[in-house]
Formats: sequence, structure tokens, C-alpha cells
Amino acid sequence: MNFANKVVVVTGGSDGIGKALVEQLLSLQATVATCGRNYDKLYSLKTQNPGKPLLTHTADVSKEADCKQFIELVLKTYGRIDILVNNAGVSMRSLVTEVSFDTLRQVMDINFWGTVYCTRFALPSILAQKGTIVGITSIAGFRGLPGRSGYSASKHAVNGWLEALRTELLHTGVNVLWVAPGFTASNIRNVALNKEAKPQGESPMNEKAMMSSETCADYILKAIEKRKRTLVLTSQGHQAVWLNKLFPSLADKLTYKFFFKNGELIK
Repeated sequence: MNFANKVVVVTGGSDGIGKALVEQLLSLQATVATCGRNYDKLYSLKTQNPGKPLLTHTADVSKEADCKQFIELVLKTYGRIDILVNNAGVSMRSLVTEVSFDTLRQVMDINFWGTVYCTRFALPSILAQKGTIVGITSIAGFRGLPGRSGYSASKHAVNGWLEALRTELLHTGVNVLWVAPGFTASNIRNVALNKEAKPQGESPMNEKAMMSSETCADYILKAIEKRKRTLVLTSQGHQAVWLNKLFPSLADKLTYKFFFKNGELIK
């Protein structure tokens, strides 16, 4: 696939994997549109790429009206959408016994409904272009993770919804791909919601030991080019998915050991 003649929409493009995707797509001469909640970060992204075909728009993907306005703006500006990458997302960190319903609702609204809204509004154009729909999900979409129950639920929901959509569109020429990045260095853990639906403010993990957002973005773009169905990244990610599928009881024990120490949630 030659990205030079493609209009690509990336939600949540002001940080992490989304930002890396935007920058790599621009370097490949794609026409790019992205949205995010932080105006200052979007403005910075725009100013860092002067003269390039980049549309930025402040939007909260958990809100249907924001998604509709964003997609309509892209279509008005560029006339079509060839590729949609549903990247915007938020994580959480809290035990089920402690987490507020507000935390769970916010995670589901952003991760699941944000994907649904943007995809539905962009779908007519993507069908006309026989394009591509991508969902950036997580290993948590294949294996429930302790301390991240709402996040796991939202990513399972996204995986299931995209799989159903892919099957419905099987003979339309549209490709649907979902990506599980594994542990990737990004801002998602810093802004993960705590039990009271507030950003936790720091990552509980060693970000330097993780795959970079730029490397992850490179893998995603190659998967889009090859029109893949699924992409699971990192050896740890592959192990988690297959171990959970083949030996679920063992996966329970190993996952508990990874996330808990002396009965306390540590990651």
C-alpha cells in the first residue's frame, strides 16, 4: 500500500502510539487528520509539522457529537477517508472491590464507544474507498488483567465488535484489523484512572524497558499495508495470548504472580 495517496484518520494522535503514527504517516506523505482532548498538545503537533497535510481537532471520543463533528470535518476538508485508526484510549488501575462506577463508565465510554462512534460515522466513506478500519486494543482484550477490570472489559468489547464488523464486511473490500501492542512506552499509564476516576499521575511500570511507540507504530503500518486481521506485539504479549488460550488455569496463576506481591496489587 502506498500511503502517499491516502487520507488517514488517527484518534488520540497527540501522545504515544497515536502521535508516532501521525508523524510516520506524514513522513510517508499521507494526508492525516487526528483528534484529542488536549488542545495544547494538538497545537504543538501541528506546529512541529509545518506545511504538512495535517488536520487537528479538539474532541472527546467518548461523546457521540464530538466524534460526528470530527469525522464530518475530515470529510468536508479532504473529501474522503481511506483508513481509520481508532487509537484513543484510557487505562485504569483499581481492584474491583474498590473501583467506582464512574471509572468503569469513563473507560468503557472512551475505549469502546469512542471506537464505535468514529467507525460508524466514517464507515460510508471507508466502504466507498474499500479502505481499512483499525482498532488499537490490548493484550487485555484477550486476557483479563487484575487491577484493570474495566480496561479489560472495554478491550474485550472492542475486539468482539471489530470481529463482528469484519465478518459483516467480509465481501466488501474493507479490511478490519485489531492490534494488541503489549506493553509499549507511552503516556497511557500516567493518565490511567484510579478508583475515583482521577488520573493516577505516574506509571507503575518501567517504561524504558518497553517497546517504543515509534517501533509499535511501524509494526501497525506494516500490518495495515499487508491487510492483516490481527496483530499481537512483543514476545510477552504472544505468550500471554497463547498461554491463556491453551492453559487458562496456569495463565491465571502466572498473571496473578506478575501483578501481585504478598497479596497487594503492585503493577
